[in-house]
Amino acid sequence: MCGIFGYVNYLVEKNRGDIVNTLLDGLQRLEYRGYDSAGLAIDGDKPNEVLLFKEVGKVAALRKLYESSETDDCKTFGSHVGIAHTRWATHGQPSPLNAHPHRSDRNNEFVVVHNGIITNYRELKALLEAKGFVFETETDTECIAKLAKYVYDLNKHRELDFTELAKLVLMELQGAYGLLLKSVHYPNEIIATRKGSPLLIGVKTEKKLKVDFVDVEFPDFPDIVIDGPADSAPSLTVPQANGLSGGSLLVPLGGSDLRRSQSRAFISDDGIPMQAEFFLASDPSAVVEHTKKVLYLEDDDIAHIYDGELHIHRVRREEGQPTIRSIQTLEMELNEIMKGNFDHFMQKEIFEQPESIVNTMRGRIDFEKKTVTLGGLSAYLNTIRRCRRIIMVACGTSYHSCMATRAIFEELTEIPIAVELASDFLDRRSPVFRDDTCVFVSQSGETADTMLALQYCAERGALTVGIVNSVGSSISRQTNCGVHINAGPEIGVASTKAYTSQYVALVMMALSLSDDRISKRARRHAIIDGLSKISQQIQEVLALNDRIKEMAETDLVNQKSLLLLGRGYQHATALEGALKIKEISYMHSEGVLAGELKHGVLALVDEDLPIIVLATHDSLFPKVMSAVEQVIARSGNPILLCNKGESALSKLRKTYRTLEIPATVDCLQGLLNVIPLQLMSYWLAVKKGFDVDFPRNLAKAVTVE
Repeated sequence: MCGIFGYVNYLVEKNRGDIVNTLLDGLQRLEYRGYDSAGLAIDGDKPNEVLLFKEVGKVAALRKLYESSETDDCKTFGSHVGIAHTRWATHGQPSPLNAHPHRSDRNNEFVVVHNGIITNYRELKALLEAKGFVFETETDTECIAKLAKYVYDLNKHRELDFTELAKLVLMELQGAYGLLLKSVHYPNEIIATRKGSPLLIGVKTEKKLKVDFVDVEFPDFPDIVIDGPADSAPSLTVPQANGLSGGSLLVPLGGSDLRRSQSRAFISDDGIPMQAEFFLASDPSAVVEHTKKVLYLEDDDIAHIYDGELHIHRVRREEGQPTIRSIQTLEMELNEIMKGNFDHFMQKEIFEQPESIVNTMRGRIDFEKKTVTLGGLSAYLNTIRRCRRIIMVACGTSYHSCMATRAIFEELTEIPIAVELASDFLDRRSPVFRDDTCVFVSQSGETADTMLALQYCAERGALTVGIVNSVGSSISRQTNCGVHINAGPEIGVASTKAYTSQYVALVMMALSLSDDRISKRARRHAIIDGLSKISQQIQEVLALNDRIKEMAETDLVNQKSLLLLGRGYQHATALEGALKIKEISYMHSEGVLAGELKHGVLALVDEDLPIIVLATHDSLFPKVMSAVEQVIARSGNPILLCNKGESALSKLRKTYRTLEIPATVDCLQGLLNVIPLQLMSYWLAVKKGFDVDFPRNLAKAVTVE
């Protein structure tokens, strides 16, 4: 949801065309996050000139706009700051005016790109309008740029440092944000900061860095906001009820000289400034083609890049707070975020599942000794075994992976399991206790509702566990322990391989928690044996691709609605399949618990309504068959997903369409059953001519509530 990209070159000569291409290519790497407009800001030909280019639609439309502007691509910059953004509308309709970057005034003195929502923007806007500022957009972001100018003008005689200005501005903002700030008053400098929205900085230098970390710099004085004398200068002070700090936006006279520090990582032996390039982004996929050295910002970090150095500042020092930020090495490869020989990322990711499943298990399951070792949980297993209950919290597809594994958790651990939608969990303010274990599942590790639920549970003393795909994400850093699912980058908005890897990771967690129970040994061994074969079985299911394509084309593409019936372990599969079909084919689809068929849903059944029944063999198979008979008795025409050679369906095969799936352990069958539904949703979208990877109105990472 929205994408930020910034590029800073210091003593590395680049012409304007190269800079713009770097920015636009970065935005294209972020397209999968979902957006409706895009824009960028670069330096002009004149001193103190910033050029803005903004357009509705895809990044390609922004590129076309820039190319038509006849801007001089050959002008060379030894040092330069450029920022760019893809917007997903929250405040104001998609339009060039509402697209980012937003500016402080007609001279573009301050420009900003922002992910998140400023919750007190109305109060800020009203106050700034009273100070004479004219707003030109409907967005919440514009108030940040105008507030920056107001603070700068207020402190013009004090030679305000860019970091100090940023601190004063940020203290007035409420809500969630990841933002980049550029100004003509601080040429070749950039501010990057985050609170609840991901932001990272890629570092590329000609010489090796002295150390693999950046020191966090704290102020010498306890608080940068002071109450000046009544006649000192006008202030932005308003009543506390309006959500503002109530402090003055002035810094102390002769305030701290932050330029006295030098970042240890960028010290040069010969005293000659080091050539450097910095790539700022909301997602590592945008920087991996440039560098693998990245630094993840923490909430309330203020990164200031100038003179080829990266500095991290905080407004105040808190007890126990880390004093460094590590520069990490990305394990992601460029080819992982390319389509290869596939038409769409989603198609590629569906067919990657035999490998991604193995990567999730690699080094964690010993199939010969029948043991499971999850290093990220090992120190906490005994604590989790003693807990009162396990609460799983997630959204969307991640929620379905929790639903799919709830029964096996309860069976193996004999601990009560609650599965919660993060937004509903927060709305209810559900009681959480110190002896609870809360498991947070998220592909991106940045899902806003899941993050808020994590903070809610952590404040109440519960043990927090993260199940995420993105290394270095907020959830992975803020939980006590966890498991990385290692599915690899997932670009398609509709999650596929992350779902199956989350499923396997949760099953492995249940196996780990029960390895001290002798009574569960046979069951555990059967599940581990099933996991050893699951990759090959997924390959067998993928071989049904052509048949599923034909079925989508002949039986389903012209339908307006679709039901999916499942029971037991397959209820979650029905929910996930229905979600996939909704997400990318825009067909109304509903996953229904087969046991609830008589309680209203049966009224929908007729000869025209397509119904997919998950009828693979497990302990509830007879009850599922009862539902099938009820559908047939009302002239329904079910499509049956069943196991190969299922004798109970021999008569039905002659009359109704079937897809035969390999059989595995009941708790793992959903891993195989979901693959045909993923393929079905894909081919429905393709046949309807829809954009598979970027469905309308949706974003990959939902980083706002």
